[in-house]
Amino acid sequence: MSEAASEKKEKKSWFKGLKSEFKKIIWPDKQTVARQTTTVVVASVILGIIILVVDYLLNFGFGFIFPAS
Repeated sequence: MSEAASEKKEKKSWFKGLKSEFKKIIWPDKQTVARQTTTVVVASVILGIIILVVDYLLNFGFGFIFPAS
C-alpha cells in the first residue's frame, strides 16, 4: 500500500473513531445548563464583590499607613 493511501485510510478511521466518540456524549438538558450557568454567574459576582472589598480595605490600610503628601 502506498504512503498516500495508508494516510487516507488513517484519516478515515480517525473520523470514524471521532464519530463514535461523539455518539457517547451525554448532552445536558436545558434546565441543567440554566442551573449551572446561574451558579457560575452568581459565584463570579460573589467573588468579584469579595475582591472589591479586599481591594478597598487594602487601599484604605495602605493610605492610612502611608498618607499622601
